[in-house]
Amino acid sequence: MPDPLPSSLPWLVRRDDDTQDEQRKTTAARARAMDAHVLRTAYFDLVGRPPFQEERDAWLGKGVEELLDHLLGSEEFWQEWWEEQLYYFLLIDTFRPETDSAQAVPQKLGEGRLSVRDALHRIALTSSFDLRNPGADTFVTVVMEQLCGMIVQKSARELELGKAAYDGGQARFLGTGANSQADVVRICIEHKQAMQHLVEREFERLIKRPIPKATLSEDGRRLFRDPYDYLSMVRSWFLSESYLDRLLNPVEKSNRLFIRGMFVDLCGRMPEEAEMEPMRYALDGLSDARPLRSVLVRLLLDSDDVELRDKASIDNPTKWVGEQFERLLGRRPTDEELKTFVTVFHAADCRPETIVYALTTTPEYHAY
Repeated sequence: MPDPLPSSLPWLVRRDDDTQDEQRKTTAARARAMDAHVLRTAYFDLVGRPPFQEERDAWLGKGVEELLDHLLGSEEFWQEWWEEQLYYFLLIDTFRPETDSAQAVPQKLGEGRLSVRDALHRIALTSSFDLRNPGADTFVTVVMEQLCGMIVQKSARELELGKAAYDGGQARFLGTGANSQADVVRICIEHKQAMQHLVEREFERLIKRPIPKATLSEDGRRLFRDPYDYLSMVRSWFLSESYLDRLLNPVEKSNRLFIRGMFVDLCGRMPEEAEMEPMRYALDGLSDARPLRSVLVRLLLDSDDVELRDKASIDNPTKWVGEQFERLLGRRPTDEELKTFVTVFHAADCRPETIVYALTTTPEYHAY
């Protein structure tokens, strides 16, 4: 197993002394010609993983607009979108829909044969959704709250009407006649608040901050008129001032993103489901998952799945250490960090795994 670096090692955090305006100008320039931080962040935000080495080689220095054209609408983008929607509705583990129809949704979204509204409609009609939310009260409450963003305590009458329709009675739910469970779902998904709620939660999921009121109003109407306009709308978000703010303020990785990122960074591949799910389940059960995350990094580094260069083959430790910082943290090391790491690298008992372990167990690696 890799040995930890000395306790005297400086705490690894990003240090920027620029003013906010200068930071924004610098970040905007870095987005026009993507550096490692912008590229790594955009990949995590759009497809839920860091870039592979060949993608880093292909995209570093290019503009973020080109990357958006490449990733938005790709099969991987829609697969990640689908996974995030299932997680939002808690359709995971035994409640995950496994029918051929459900599994075909990401592909159909990519081919333009389904809109995001159609996809959400299909989720709410699955037997998995029904099993996850049994009974009229739970089902109608979840549909109203999670599809439309309604507060049922403020819409008690509509809840009762929806429950009556769910049970087969004739009711005027949200202003439309209904007498079945399917009617309740259809009416909610076609309600103007459904697309506005989707816009609000998707902006927060992708841009990692609350959506401006003007953007919510405009894009909510936009998506209600044309639910196939989702990709164009997301593209505008990633080219907005809001995304510059997001790039300036890293956010904590979810356990799912941490595991996916760990495998890509250390193994050069995505985790298989049999590897992913036990790890995520164990991490999700902890109030503070960081200690166990560090254990997982150790175990993976000690496995045959991680191939790092032999120490003797690294003829330029300064360059190699700098590459590890850019690859794993999305930035160049400070002069102090570089000097410290290179000094440690030359210690007789230090191995490349020691350096990689130190970087992947810092607070900075837990964010992106």
